[in-house]
Amino acid sequence: MQAVKDLTSLSRLDLATLALRLGLGTLFVIGGISKLSQLLDPLREASILASYWGGTGYVNTFFNDFLFSSGLLTPWFFLVSLSAFELVSGIALIMGLAVRPLSLIYGFLLWTFVIALPVVTTPGVETHIKTYTSPALLVQIRDVALSGMMFVLFNLGSGPFSLDRRRAKSNDVNTEQKSVSWDNLGLLLRLSVGLAFVVAGLFAGRDHIPSFGTSAWVLLPVGLLLISGIGVRYMGYCVMGIAVWYMIFKLNVDKSFIANLNGFKREVAFLGAGAALALLGGGKLFTGNNLINSFRKEKSIA
Repeated sequence: MQAVKDLTSLSRLDLATLALRLGLGTLFVIGGISKLSQLLDPLREASILASYWGGTGYVNTFFNDFLFSSGLLTPWFFLVSLSAFELVSGIALIMGLAVRPLSLIYGFLLWTFVIALPVVTTPGVETHIKTYTSPALLVQIRDVALSGMMFVLFNLGSGPFSLDRRRAKSNDVNTEQKSVSWDNLGLLLRLSVGLAFVVAGLFAGRDHIPSFGTSAWVLLPVGLLLISGIGVRYMGYCVMGIAVWYMIFKLNVDKSFIANLNGFKREVAFLGAGAALALLGGGKLFTGNNLINSFRKEKSIA
């Protein structure tokens, strides 16, 4: 009962921070457990390594040579280390420990999945193995959105029910909250989520473009409205609904519990981002109304 009372007494900013932190932390816990459970199983180890270093994997020739040409590092050890960090950091985010350093690291780290993706987009060129034929930025647009979410969390800080806040003095917490400008962070968050939905809507059906299991006629308007800053709070609820729908859409009784969770781990983070937008909106910067008013002022001055 006390926990419920504490939760209901939180400000909207605190609730938004908590939703975003838990969503992102849960994503990495799921991913870490899923990969480690396969990498540490002799019967499944070869399969997951092949999936990461195959034509539809995540490591291109450039990065493969850069990382492993010296022979000091092996693909298995690299992926185990990365997965262990993913699990430990995910737990830390959920607990609210070292949130700002971890958010900053992930904000940049998530972009490596874009630049390391093996892609063939040259017209007329066909390969003898199946690989990505869409631009890496579009294939990994969800990770780009996650990077934006991480930078938002970096600025928000740890939020309520966190070990970081418990260790901080109350004056530090108050200063942290007053220094936050949601106009800036709301813009970054709504653009991050909105662009992912616009890409999914515009390029639905293209090779490996994430679709969220939802019609392009739903994704595209939601994404455009988020980017424009119109009705962002309502669009936040739509984002939450789409994330929940995708989770249901991806459920497969033939898969294990962790495999099911791994199938929609990114959407858990989108659920948290949608909640943050529903609570706080998208800020006042570069909204449709803001741009129209600025244009009118400039026209009247001229």
